[in-house]
Amino acid sequence: MDGGTSAFMMVAAMLVLLMTPGLAFFYGGLSRRKNVGNTMCMVMVVIGIVAVTWTAVGWSLAYGGDGDNPVFGGFDQLMLFGNVEALLIEAEAPGEALYPSLVDVAFQMAFCMITCAIITGGVAGRMKFGAVCAFLTVWAVVVYPPLAHMVWGGEGSLIGDQIGALDFAGGDVVHISSGLTALVLCILCGRRKGFGIMGYRPHNVPFVALGAALLWFGWFGFNAGSAFAPDGVAALALVNTVCASGAAVISWMAVERILVKKPTLVGGCTGLVAGLVVITPAAGFVEPWAAVVMGLAVSPVCYAAISHAKRAFGYDDALDAFGCHCVGGVLGGVLTGIFCVPELSWTEAGGLIYTGDFSLLGSQILGIVVTIVFVGVLDLVLGLILKACFKGSLRVSDEAEALGLDVSEHGESAYPAYVGLD
Repeated sequence: MDGGTSAFMMVAAMLVLLMTPGLAFFYGGLSRRKNVGNTMCMVMVVIGIVAVTWTAVGWSLAYGGDGDNPVFGGFDQLMLFGNVEALLIEAEAPGEALYPSLVDVAFQMAFCMITCAIITGGVAGRMKFGAVCAFLTVWAVVVYPPLAHMVWGGEGSLIGDQIGALDFAGGDVVHISSGLTALVLCILCGRRKGFGIMGYRPHNVPFVALGAALLWFGWFGFNAGSAFAPDGVAALALVNTVCASGAAVISWMAVERILVKKPTLVGGCTGLVAGLVVITPAAGFVEPWAAVVMGLAVSPVCYAAISHAKRAFGYDDALDAFGCHCVGGVLGGVLTGIFCVPELSWTEAGGLIYTGDFSLLGSQILGIVVTIVFVGVLDLVLGLILKACFKGSLRVSDEAEALGLDVSEHGESAYPAYVGLD
């Protein structure tokens, strides 16, 4: 047992666990005053849902079995029953440094938590809390574990092995899947009252900054921890995470300065997150100069998706989960196929600029397409079934929406002393 590797992985797991409460602040600050408690509650309840579902089913479906199935793991580790002794010593990091597999259980559980939490941003302000809980409970069992296995399941896995697509820390598994699911749900729920007519401004900008800071801090465990050892690849992932997120902050503020004449704190925080998203699939595969380029590129793309595509197509992605996470994740996956250093690639296939070969880029695009089809179809099926179970509507009544979901869904107010108009 290697104490250094064990400590590194435990700290990485704790950092990723911190990201979910961080997202609660980020989303809470972006929401309206009358909905902030509900918005944060939807994120926080994910901690409870995933802690149970991952232990009971998720880990086994994602990483159990003998590796023969390309789509899901197995049923041999349900509830981790009778497996604790084996899980204490089985995991092996690069370089044959052993650390407890139970750390992997927590680390991967944290990934599932933040993925489910991101989804809630698409339906903030109008979806029934019970419907959110029901959907995420099923999604965390039916969708996320098989996708994680397809990408990270090792030899024989559909996307990671057979297709040969690279995803260092969750471009497909976390960001594309969550952003796409948020889009499907927001379309099934319908638009908020007044969407396209009235403006929706963040009610607490310092909350947004605090949430972004916590996400940024936790993301170093997210990306560097995905090296599974305190080595040079982990260091590269950490540096690339800083470079891409920093470049994206500058890029987003520059876009705002050009288009709306004033850079904003909310915009800078959104750019920070977009930069973190775009580097996630590439963190351990590219050089720092490429991370800077990716960060500079992602902000204009996500800005266009959030500010223009949403209005043009009429979908109400309330807190821009799709525009930031799915769009940024797709861009990151594609750019990985261009900038991947051959010597760092898990499949030994290098990026286009190093090899002149389109094979990795093609694998990246095919992996993204398979992810979108798999997640999109299951999302639609699950959403329609859930809608039928909730008497044909996933959203609260017009009266409850006007009153605010803090009071109508939870019977509490985030700011009970506030008596002004909202």
